[in-house]
Amino acid sequence: MMKRRRLGNLIGLLVMVALIATACSNPETGNQKADKAETAGENLGQPQISKDSQGRTVKDFTVVAKESKWQIAPGFNVDALTYDGTVPGKTIQITQGDRVRMKLLNQMKEPVSIHWHGYPVPNSMDGVPGVTQDAVAPGKSFTYDFMATVPGTYFYHSHHNSADQVDRGLYGAFIVLPKQESYQYDRDYVLMLDESMNCGNMDHGNINHSNMNHENHHANLNMDHDTMMKNMYNVYTVNGKSGSLIKPLKVKKGERVRLRFINAGYLSHHIHLQNQEVQVIASDGNEIKNAPTIKDQLNAIGPGERYDIHFVAEESFAIDLHDGTSAAKNVLVPVQVEGSKESALKPDQAQLPTLDLTNYSKDSEKNLDHFQSTFTLHLNSSIVNGSQVYTINGKTWSNTDPLPVKKGEKVKIKLVNEGKSDHPMHLHGHTFQLLTKNGKPVSGMINKDTLVVKPGETYEIGFVADNPGIWMYHCHELHHATTGMMTSMNYENYKSTYQTNLNNAHE
Repeated sequence: MMKRRRLGNLIGLLVMVALIATACSNPETGNQKADKAETAGENLGQPQISKDSQGRTVKDFTVVAKESKWQIAPGFNVDALTYDGTVPGKTIQITQGDRVRMKLLNQMKEPVSIHWHGYPVPNSMDGVPGVTQDAVAPGKSFTYDFMATVPGTYFYHSHHNSADQVDRGLYGAFIVLPKQESYQYDRDYVLMLDESMNCGNMDHGNINHSNMNHENHHANLNMDHDTMMKNMYNVYTVNGKSGSLIKPLKVKKGERVRLRFINAGYLSHHIHLQNQEVQVIASDGNEIKNAPTIKDQLNAIGPGERYDIHFVAEESFAIDLHDGTSAAKNVLVPVQVEGSKESALKPDQAQLPTLDLTNYSKDSEKNLDHFQSTFTLHLNSSIVNGSQVYTINGKTWSNTDPLPVKKGEKVKIKLVNEGKSDHPMHLHGHTFQLLTKNGKPVSGMINKDTLVVKPGETYEIGFVADNPGIWMYHCHELHHATTGMMTSMNYENYKSTYQTNLNNAHE
């Protein structure tokens, strides 16, 4: 995950934050499933298809990491880091059972990698420099090669200095279609959420985003970390665009539509499909069986999370964000139903409840029990040498205690947020079940790989240790990971073909 860095001086950081806050301003105020996922820009990767010696379908992709100019909104352009020149990169869509080969060619001036966020790849393909591979140096390439064993909505992003590289655009959707679909749909859209900074004359591309991570405990500023981040990241985007550049989603009356929401940013967002009956049919790529229909409830999506939402198109409407920020007002996604009157494009100011996922599923399948290994992780923050760090059990990476597990055993982890910030905790290589929230059992079966733990909350999660390796477990508010909130889960007797050096691991 992360290379251990010397933390910057707090006073200098606060001066920089003050300058940014002053400079920043908002930009312009059927039964047949879909053939392909669309990103409203039709940015779909085109593979070369062949058969391997075992008769398996092989899909070969090539992506080029490079610096590119990118327009986010009228009059707002940035120096982006991209896969293939776009933000997000091309949607990589395959079918369960395919063999995936992705060649990453680095044309940037700095190293890069690809991590398959949420996907249970073999450990050697996880894309974490210092843990599973060396970062891909400028002018070099690396080929990721694995089987698509499970379906769902995932994404890929750099795991080298990711607080900076992902922030500047190195991410894209990774969609694995199932062999047999449970929820039938006619149209399929991918919507990747992110944030950016419009800072006047300050160049977004020249800001070191990895250091914007500190709460202030000493200076007399009435601003905590979450408030600071919302003030700095004052432009919200959908598929790399904001305001009038957000493209409408076009559907036909009566079509069943699947929306795949992916949060590639730092902030949690609250999605609202205005006046629309919907089902939340998947969380982090994992199907929610017998999903109830809801209306005018917000779907909270934290950094690194994914939610699939299903609805039947009847009348045109808009998708907006209820985040309580001025930036959210510039995210309005038109859903245009052919032959229907166009909806008024304006944010919905109504106070709406947020869906409680722990009480949503009606699946009666029994949760895991009888665990062989249990761990408790206390999430917090502290000041070290005048700078903010984020801790697990009072320690920062690379001094955090690893979680030792054995293949095949059932593992339970208790997550206790004792701090003042949200912590979207992401486990590599595994899917876990939500067991309890604040001591109360979760109803139904909810499986995830990223879980937002809010201040004062306690969750218990469980999973089977079925994917041997050395796996990172970290906060996906990547500024928190950069300053310490990471650990690893290490399988007993695992022999890596790579010479792991956790002290040099990258977030």
